[in-house]
Amino acid sequence: MFYHVSAVSLPLHATEEELLSRAAKRLHVKESDVVSCRLYRRSVDARRKENVHFTCTAEVTLRAGVEVRKSVFQRDRQIKKAETYRYQLPQSRPLSIRPVVAGFGPAGLFAALTLAQAGQKPIVLERGAPVEERQRDVQRFWQSGTLNPDSNVQFGEGGAGAFSDGKLTTGTKDPRISHVLESFVQAGAPACILWEAKPHIGTDRLPGTVRALREQILALGGEIRFHSMLDDIHLKNGSLQSVTVRQQDGSQYEQPCSHLILAVGHSARDTFAMLLKNQLLLQQKPFAVGVRIEHLQKEIDQSQYGPAAGDPVLGAASYQLAAHLENGRGVYTFCMCPGGTVVAAASEMKRVVTNGMSTFERDGENANAALLVGLSPADFGSSHPLAGIELQRRLESSAYKVGGGNYAAPAQRLGDFLEGRASTSCGKVHPSYNRGVAYTDLHRCLPPFLTESIEQGVRRFAGHLRGFDNPNALLTAVESRSSSPVRIVRTKEMTAPNAGGLYPCGEGAGYAGGIVSAAVDGIRCAEAVLRDSLRSDT
Repeated sequence: MFYHVSAVSLPLHATEEELLSRAAKRLHVKESDVVSCRLYRRSVDARRKENVHFTCTAEVTLRAGVEVRKSVFQRDRQIKKAETYRYQLPQSRPLSIRPVVAGFGPAGLFAALTLAQAGQKPIVLERGAPVEERQRDVQRFWQSGTLNPDSNVQFGEGGAGAFSDGKLTTGTKDPRISHVLESFVQAGAPACILWEAKPHIGTDRLPGTVRALREQILALGGEIRFHSMLDDIHLKNGSLQSVTVRQQDGSQYEQPCSHLILAVGHSARDTFAMLLKNQLLLQQKPFAVGVRIEHLQKEIDQSQYGPAAGDPVLGAASYQLAAHLENGRGVYTFCMCPGGTVVAAASEMKRVVTNGMSTFERDGENANAALLVGLSPADFGSSHPLAGIELQRRLESSAYKVGGGNYAAPAQRLGDFLEGRASTSCGKVHPSYNRGVAYTDLHRCLPPFLTESIEQGVRRFAGHLRGFDNPNALLTAVESRSSSPVRIVRTKEMTAPNAGGLYPCGEGAGYAGGIVSAAVDGIRCAEAVLRDSLRSDT
């Protein structure tokens, strides 16, 4: 038994001893009664710029025989008794046919890891490359414009999150989150992700972490087949019998399969079309599109932290903004990358897609974030289940054309955008997009309902974050892959209703929205397979 003491205020350069002292005082015990005191959670409180400080939760263990009085709990609602959470695999039996996981992003990675830990020896199908080879493919695209449609920022080991800020924040409260974070740390991620309120790994450290998790799966008897794409599924009487796999050389083979965790990610557009052909139930799903906005990081730091800006203990400041506009649309920032870069993230030929990434140190000159406008199926122009994908494609193709080809991206100074005139150069904020930009008027490649909402959103956000509407800020189009425009219907047992044994999973299936939530969904789908093993013939 131990205690969580929340809302402990600490100055920026406080020591561990000061945390212990303040926690013991709150518990009304002697410091000598504390066996251990560790940082459980830490966030920055910058509401008063003259007093930027940390707000912490301490995890305190007391020596045997010492207990906190009931009156302390009654007076201080920020003190709770707590117990250690330990993830437990559900009971299972060996499946007669090895389970298959399609996709090796966060959802597929943790689904495969969970199955392997349960002794099921999963087979992983990943259309892309191992992360080491994938890094070379991505660098080649960024430098030369030579795109590999199966190995890029979207496809390959680690998923799209491998080329991002590596954010581990989530709005969900699932207890499996701590298991995911601990698994990352055991695989080499920095230990601070366990207690930072806004944890991140960074694109420079994610590949090593992913490799270590891969090695765990292999050591437990799992098998990972790279350059192997799920090309078709075969059902009999509504139950999965096998899958067709396409290899890098174009050859195909049939793999027996009674349990398939489908974790292909939301850029697997050809897979969605294949599922629809096989009469799986796909639904249109709301999503968001927009642009990447870049500011000077030092100006964001000053806006957020005031005189404390630049203190190394604070690092680069972040922000998260949202508003509901008069036109009924929602506009918000997403995947904010402090000290990061805007990257070319296309996965299809002659289409421009932007994304953001940053290293663990977040020490780049610019801050960038997706500036997105929410869309509903009413905006898609069709009732077809894949109409949202076609809308994405139209925007990405338009951005490619306006950018002049070769995956350069259209860009515009914010001041010019708000005034309705084309840009001819950048201002103080230099573009970080690594395929080069073409200065233009973004109204040429974005529809009016998007540009009008972005304009209103920028002005609204400037009232919450000083300088957000700085004329020198730079907009780069198009940000179109923030979430899936498709949901693959699944039952409470986690399976597709008309395809027994198929488990739609993660962001691509419409059930997650980030690295951690996707990883948790992968674990939940693996647990469903394990439960089903108790009902299956073995």
